[in-house]
Amino acid sequence: MDNQVAELEKIRERKINNLMSIRNLPSIPVVMFEVTKLLENPKTNANDLGKVISMDQGLVAKILTVANSPLYGLPRRVSTIEFAIVILGFEHIKNIVIALSMIEAFKGNEEKGLDRKNYWLHSLVTAFAAKRIADDFRYRKSGEAFTAGLLHDLGISVIQRFFNADFLKITDYVKENNCDYLTAEKQILGIDHQDIGQFLIEKWNLPPVLGDVIVNHHTPEKAENKQLTAIITLADYMTQKLDTGAYYWDAGMQLNPFILETFKFTDEDKLDSYIAGYQELFLSQIELLEI
Repeated sequence: MDNQVAELEKIRERKINNLMSIRNLPSIPVVMFEVTKLLENPKTNANDLGKVISMDQGLVAKILTVANSPLYGLPRRVSTIEFAIVILGFEHIKNIVIALSMIEAFKGNEEKGLDRKNYWLHSLVTAFAAKRIADDFRYRKSGEAFTAGLLHDLGISVIQRFFNADFLKITDYVKENNCDYLTAEKQILGIDHQDIGQFLIEKWNLPPVLGDVIVNHHTPEKAENKQLTAIITLADYMTQKLDTGAYYWDAGMQLNPFILETFKFTDEDKLDSYIAGYQELFLSQIELLEI
């Protein structure tokens, strides 16, 4: 048993070293860098920020999709990036730009083995749900919850792009051994998509809280920021429970009892009732995103 653990640790170290040595590992996207720099200047206004973000029209479209989400709950339609900046606020716009830029940066030309459409839908629905849950339970930084929700499975995309042979082996291992994907990742890679997501957060010098959430979103009880991580875990679980915005990598995801404790649900029936209240919102969100 000790030999097996030692061997897995060697595999883990080798894969992390491989990640660090990948020459074409994306650098920080230009728009993300410029937005961050602008927001360090207290004189920056919505027009200044809007001009920089408008350098990437694909990013503009995604931000407007976020602002007009049924789960986001804004009272009026947002049609321009400048208005989105005003109504969402600088800090939240920064969080959205970071998350969307990172996902786009790791999008490969070769999508072999990865259902990109469903991956994107799952990431967005989890993010929207996380923001809404944060509001429900009065978590002060609900924009942070959105960002963490959007990035929680970033490591899956990285495995697919940079370790595609291993990505396909993981899928085969799951089928052959009837296990979950986290188990298969650790057997094949020695690390999992949570570890990889945290590595990228550290590499790009992004807020450590994001790395904490990403590396613990399947085990929120281990996180430093337990409440924020539990919000992401619950949002992730809800996509499976409602079978809306779900992603096959989470198939068979079980309720973590820590969720009941964190949000003061007395039993699973109370939690199920809470989740059921999101059904229509989830369906509306999926319809909008699939237009």
